[in-house]
Amino acid sequence: MADIEDLADRLEQLSDELGDIAFDRLRHASESAGRGSRPDPSVLAEERRLTRARRAIDKAVMVLRAPAPGSDVDA
Repeated sequence: MADIEDLADRLEQLSDELGDIAFDRLRHASESAGRGSRPDPSVLAEERRLTRARRAIDKAVMVLRAPAPGSDVDA
């Protein structure tokens, strides 16, 4: 089971990286708005796509870390 835990750890790292990139996109859009420009719609769309990917990875981590069916949780 250590392999599954290692995979879950790596997926968490990817989720964090996606979160950082998505935050950078939002910051870029916010800076544009602060200068009186309209935020680039493609930047906002990319942020949404990155956030969806991050959520999917977070769900995968939860599935991998859930007790296996039929396993004894107290063991």
